[in-house]
Amino acid sequence: MADTSNQYNDQIEKCRQLFISKMHDYGSAWRILRLPSLTDQIFIKAQRIRGLQQNAERKIAEDETSEFIGIVNYSVMALIQIEKGVVAQPDLSLEEATQLYDEHVARTKQLMMDKNHDYGEAWRDMRVSSLTDLILQKLLRVKQIENNKGKTLVSEGIDANYQDMVNYAIFALIHLDESKEGGSKGNKSE
Repeated sequence: MADTSNQYNDQIEKCRQLFISKMHDYGSAWRILRLPSLTDQIFIKAQRIRGLQQNAERKIAEDETSEFIGIVNYSVMALIQIEKGVVAQPDLSLEEATQLYDEHVARTKQLMMDKNHDYGEAWRDMRVSSLTDLILQKLLRVKQIENNKGKTLVSEGIDANYQDMVNYAIFALIHLDESKEGGSKGNKSE
């Protein structure tokens, strides 16, 4: 699992650097987004990934990597919104936003490590397309919880679903990197 931890850190660092760069360019304008808006942004990205995986022809020459990074970053933004609440005007400095990002990623990674221990790294035998489907399933669950005004009878809350989406997207990024390097067992990118 040490390898998984290091690979996770490498992928998160790519996501984090893009988050920081966009914070530099746009500030914390995302702080005005309500949770359903963030959920919809993630949904658009997951649907695009699924389209890329299913369509033989691509009109734009890029793989799923940038979309999975977007899923990670929008999910972390959603976790921050759950904690801090939605605001009418951007209110976080780059330093504050990065600290919150790091805190939520640390909790999400710990959840991954705990589940990974219990599941025996089963994700390594999954295809990227299956991880995409799991993200879409989580999104549909979140939308239903949002439609129910956050009320659940027996299910985990919205935050756990966002954390799972982060972790599934990181697993997909690891698989995509391994495929590029030729180091994967079989073709996990289907």
